[in-house]
Amino acid sequence: MRRTTHLKAMAALSAVALLAACGDGGEDTGSGDTATEESSEEGAEEETSAEEEGSESEEPAAGGDGNTSDTFTFGYVLPETGQLAFLGPPQIEALGLAIEDINAAGGVLGNEVPDAVAGDEAGQEAAAQQAADRILAEQPSAIVGAAASGMSLAIIDRVTGANVMQCSGSNTAPTFTDYQDDGLYVRTAPSDALQGPVLANTIVNDGYSNVAIVARADDYGSGLADATATALENAGATVSLNETYDPLAREFNAVVSSVEAAEPDAVVVIAFEEGGQILQGMFEAGLTPDAVGVYGADGLRSADLGSIVNESDPSVIAGMKGTAPASADNPDFITRLQEFAPDLEETQFAPQVYDCAVTMALAAEAAGSVNAADFKAEVNGITSEGTECTSFEECKGLLEDGEDIDYNGASGPLDFTDAGEPGTATIEVYEFDDAGELQSVETVESNPSE
Repeated sequence: MRRTTHLKAMAALSAVALLAACGDGGEDTGSGDTATEESSEEGAEEETSAEEEGSESEEPAAGGDGNTSDTFTFGYVLPETGQLAFLGPPQIEALGLAIEDINAAGGVLGNEVPDAVAGDEAGQEAAAQQAADRILAEQPSAIVGAAASGMSLAIIDRVTGANVMQCSGSNTAPTFTDYQDDGLYVRTAPSDALQGPVLANTIVNDGYSNVAIVARADDYGSGLADATATALENAGATVSLNETYDPLAREFNAVVSSVEAAEPDAVVVIAFEEGGQILQGMFEAGLTPDAVGVYGADGLRSADLGSIVNESDPSVIAGMKGTAPASADNPDFITRLQEFAPDLEETQFAPQVYDCAVTMALAAEAAGSVNAADFKAEVNGITSEGTECTSFEECKGLLEDGEDIDYNGASGPLDFTDAGEPGTATIEVYEFDDAGELQSVETVESNPSE
């Protein structure tokens, strides 16, 4: 299914948004440590309104039988609107390409996979829950999404409780590693527990030793902040500030004041689009990249960041660095995706979502069933310790020959742990050059601490 005209319009509406990796994109983030009372009350009113609108979806769906048909079917809960709408097109189109490739290889268990049932997470828990309930009523085999960790946490019990598999290509919050999901939630994006040490090592290797961290008050922000702080302290650095803030606040003067008071030699900002305001405030206070080390994470990895911080002088962010989950260097996949969706401009997390779809379809092939209650046991195993293969068609052929497979996908080797997530991660270190343009510096492999 090609939706490029609709998706192009969505992308245009969100052109000013920052490229955020997805710990959380929701508006139900709660009050942060530095939020103003006014903004907290306003946020609470917005949440109450959303809850009232979605009152019919407040309770998780009752336990279900999953897909009892003979046809493997997908649904997706991804951002078509809302704060992270710019991340919808690459993920939706990647799922469409995966379905096309699966069907070109004969489908799943001899049946073609139909177009995915669409659902918009919309940056609101109630909206994501309503979308999930509507899709679950169709008894799918699997749901791809949500993009934001907060939205996935809003629907995970519904999805897994219905015996449907859920796979996210962009959830990075550490929360999911130990989540009680009965083996029905997996992700192809690495946990921020693997990104934090790389960010910390980058800071320490740059010569900084007194670090202030400010982060969104959600699972993504607090999880990555704590992972980074722990790694910094293990490396001998001092964390002079580790504070969360309400991303719904109208202004962030209190955040900037806290950073100033900490007198750091480096500052880490773990943010989404509101990070532009925080950086503006820091720079006005003299906390510029030529005065202190300034670092971001995946939520601030955007080619437009310089112009967002200072439209007339994007070079103001020159020297700022950061880290983000990296995909394998796979130009062939990106070329194929752009041929499939010619209007697609952003490709972030597209390889990971493609791998979600292929992994779940291969698990169904291995189990001989399109019901997630049956194929969930095969998901982890097909990503490691077998004959390596790199496409659905190749891997399916090996399965038909009775071989164990190790699917190495568009995003690289997956090697799922028992928790259903990558056991290692390739993390990119990026930097903004003298013109304020985004550059990739290096990629680093990160492994769980022993």
